[in-house]
Amino acid sequence: MIAYLDANIVIYYVERHAYWGPRVATRVAALRAAGDQLGVSDLHRLECLVGPLQKNDAVTLAEFAAFFGDPTVHIFSVAASVCERAARVRAVHRFKGLDSLHLAAAAENKCGLFLTNDATLARFPDVPVEVLT
Repeated sequence: MIAYLDANIVIYYVERHAYWGPRVATRVAALRAAGDQLGVSDLHRLECLVGPLQKNDAVTLAEFAAFFGDPTVHIFSVAASVCERAARVRAVHRFKGLDSLHLAAAAENKCGLFLTNDATLARFPDVPVEVLT
């Protein structure tokens, strides 16, 4: 199974967030131990790199580069089919634009799980959503 990581999950994981970092690291380790793979989309670079770029934080930028360069992390493109599905997701469920794109990317790429800490996304029916607490 491929577990699609919401952008906030990747940020907490790479930046080792004081509260969320250990929770994410434990869940990611469990996924990998079970033989599951991780998935993200091209959109993650947009969301994940803004903070380190604003701070001119070369160390964190390098850590994100290592994460995105990890051959065990699938990076899905944001193709027209993803954008069209995201439009439908947003129209029906009224999620924010980027959330709709992430959910659509997970669904279009047949991911078996969408890992987030955003409870509002739990009502998405097309991919099982796990809300990390």
